[in-house]
Amino acid sequence: MSDTRKLIDSHHHVWNLGHHPQPWLDEPGHEAIRRNFSPHKLRSAATRTIAGRRLEQTVVVQCVTSVPETRDLLALAHSDPLIGAVVGWADLTSASIGDVLDDLRGGPDGRYLRALRHLVQGETDPGWLQQPSVERGLRAVQDRGLAYDVLVRSHQLPQAIRLAERLPGLALVLDHAGKPSVARGELDDWERGIRLLARHTQVRCKVSGLITEADHARWTIADIRPVWDVLLSAFGPDRLMFGSDWPVCLLAGGWNHWASAVEELLLDCSASETEAILAGTAAAFYGLTPDRRDTPCS
Repeated sequence: MSDTRKLIDSHHHVWNLGHHPQPWLDEPGHEAIRRNFSPHKLRSAATRTIAGRRLEQTVVVQCVTSVPETRDLLALAHSDPLIGAVVGWADLTSASIGDVLDDLRGGPDGRYLRALRHLVQGETDPGWLQQPSVERGLRAVQDRGLAYDVLVRSHQLPQAIRLAERLPGLALVLDHAGKPSVARGELDDWERGIRLLARHTQVRCKVSGLITEADHARWTIADIRPVWDVLLSAFGPDRLMFGSDWPVCLLAGGWNHWASAVEELLLDCSASETEAILAGTAAAFYGLTPDRRDTPCS
């Protein structure tokens, strides 16, 4: 369990475009975040409390398919007490994935590596997560006590479900709730996928990235609540974790705007349920402890 009254942001990014270019930022609509972002800027942005809690710890997540970026994130976690864990990247299809993971974990900052992620949302193969080379890589992740962040769009949820079926010993967390189509309100297929995935008890889910799937300029709490209700019903509070997806959330209002929405969504939750969503689930999943969580996931 986490400390009482702690707030953990389970999903944010940082980038320095001079060190690690982010080609996806060149796409139209990303002008507002086409600049550098550091943990200091997150501290400055995240000024609002949620249920009386102020941000105390975060999990920083990879953006590009780059081992050097992962090394830099690990070094950043070592130097900045705000960051308690890193979700990095390594080529899951590589025959040397085990050696790469061992090298990352054996480095001076390797204890902060708690999970891996791949941008499956950009893969066109509808069975990418079931490719033999990918499964071999994910078994290497599991064997080292690491977790895996699943980044898929709603139509790719069947891949995530098959992954949970085939690797029941791999700790999984669904990023951004599987990216439901909040803006269009087309949630039926997404809900079916979520409920099937939630049957697998090793899976957690991040309540993050929802406002960027809504109308960026006009979303309201009423747009988010149907998604929230499904997630709470399917996973329960002990398997949900708050995440901001900062600075991407700046496209749809920013950290404080999203925090305000989350506080309203939590009004019907008990104190213990609120604790789980705002801190406990993330702390347990990523192996976080008050002294910056030097124990890896299991």
